[in-house]
Amino acid sequence: MPSLMINNETIEVPDGTMLIDAARQAGVEIPTLCYLEGIQRIGACRVCLVEVEGARTLMTACTTPVTDGMKVKTNSKRVREGRRTVLELLLSEHEGDCQSCVRNDDCELKKLAQLFGIEEVHYKGSKVPRKTDWSTSALVRDPGKCIMCRRCITVCNEIQNVGSLAPQGRGFKMSIGPAFEHPLSDVVCVQCGQCSLVCPVGAISERDQIEKVFEALDDPDKHVVVQTAPAIRAALGECFDYPPGTLVTGKMVSALRRLGFDAVFDTNFAADLTIMEEGNELLTRLKNALQDGKQTALPMFTSCSPGWIKYMEHRHPDMLDNLSTCKSPQQMFGAVAKTFYAEKIGKRPEDICVVSVMPCTAKKFEAQRPEMQASGMADVDVVLTTRELGRMIRRAGIQFQSLPDDTMDSPLGMSSGAADIFANTGGVMEAALRTAYEVITGRTLPFENLHVQPLSGLDGIKEAEVRIEGTQPEWRFLEGVTLKVAVAHALGNAEKLLQRIQSGESEYHFVEVMTCPGGCIGGGGQPRITDNATRLARIEAIYREDEGKRIRKSNENPEILQLYGEFLGQPLGEKSHHLLHTKYVLRNEV
Repeated sequence: MPSLMINNETIEVPDGTMLIDAARQAGVEIPTLCYLEGIQRIGACRVCLVEVEGARTLMTACTTPVTDGMKVKTNSKRVREGRRTVLELLLSEHEGDCQSCVRNDDCELKKLAQLFGIEEVHYKGSKVPRKTDWSTSALVRDPGKCIMCRRCITVCNEIQNVGSLAPQGRGFKMSIGPAFEHPLSDVVCVQCGQCSLVCPVGAISERDQIEKVFEALDDPDKHVVVQTAPAIRAALGECFDYPPGTLVTGKMVSALRRLGFDAVFDTNFAADLTIMEEGNELLTRLKNALQDGKQTALPMFTSCSPGWIKYMEHRHPDMLDNLSTCKSPQQMFGAVAKTFYAEKIGKRPEDICVVSVMPCTAKKFEAQRPEMQASGMADVDVVLTTRELGRMIRRAGIQFQSLPDDTMDSPLGMSSGAADIFANTGGVMEAALRTAYEVITGRTLPFENLHVQPLSGLDGIKEAEVRIEGTQPEWRFLEGVTLKVAVAHALGNAEKLLQRIQSGESEYHFVEVMTCPGGCIGGGGQPRITDNATRLARIEAIYREDEGKRIRKSNENPEILQLYGEFLGQPLGEKSHHLLHTKYVLRNEV
């Protein structure tokens, strides 16, 4: 335990601790624009400069390990001037246009410039030519705003294993982007938006569709409905200064009503619907393999996460048959809204506009896939991220914190607690097990409070086993079978799991994969910055929401049972197959 002094305060820290972390332990926050806790510490931005006694130059706190007896100053005149110079140099090359930048109120560079009292930039840096990339449906790249922090590169390559972003060129001509200056649409980009989540400025952001929603709301011929994903209720509050993990479900519904939506529904309803379809698909595959001896693709992979689907289409087309054919809850909701709900209210599908609020930028891409047109037109018309909804509420002048709590509309608004936990890594698997185990055995899943503990938390790959005993007569072939399941979140972890499966090292029946770290609660469209402390706070909130529900299993949701009784018939039936299932495409590796 080295002992050191930071601003004349003596502290002890574990050996190998970096100065930036030691300072936090001492109650000192050192500014940075490139550092990502537990992910990247490269000293690229040079903002975290500190003065170390005996060192010839100022040192970067994120790359300097502590040593015993070290004496550090984080607020000396030399440090303040050094940081200020670095910030001015960054500003001199940054294409600011703060007044019209989507990140105006959430720009780390701007906040630091204000913190250090920079009112005038004394350097005349050359700016790189602006060539904004609008090629994808989810993300917009503006290289003129890039400060070369490399956060996006690290996340894209090391966390997501996608590799669509890298340094191009050298020296002043260096830029960050796809190889050969290709647009994002021409490379393997899953549009997950994790790059936009960590970008400190406005160089990468979600494709804003707020005005498109306002246009629909202003159209008297459109019946505009909105659905909100499970993860939104535990994160939207952060846009209005609530601490991470604050549940704002009721206020969110109130805000959506005040924005003018004709009906406010819950994607959780469709999450319960997904469990009914996906659970039965899994049981059918198990029956084919274990009882009938047929060739069937196992393990079955979940299909809720569009970034994961696109990753498989690019990187593992030989395993597309392992993907569940179920649409995601977002798309199931859209298909049901434009058929079942449309009939209920006497509207044509073309008269209904479905707006989604999602924690995920890839949902924007998913909504425009040509396969997603069950009613003859797009299942979902517009997708907003959590961040966009926050901006939309503020733009409308709605005082979020003063709103009363309201409830979702019917018949697409009721959900079980199992649907809530779709937001968390491991949640889809747990929700599926709650229903599948009860269908097979007639008994409740034998885990405390219905939580499959091995599947919770932020470990990158998680496994669990559930032994099937005492089955219902029609499921006798599963008697004594140990159901093996696995969960991975972040595509880098998913790739490791795929390699273990393909090599034969690991065998499973069912695998859940979420594109983003932590699952949907850490999605690329959530409030920034999403670190592990924030993820855990949101996860805990979602479990509270689940545990507070009277109904906690998808198969017990009365509105789901009504939907099957009045409209769909049965899971995996002809109508369900047409509306709720999809197919995948082969995509070229670039």
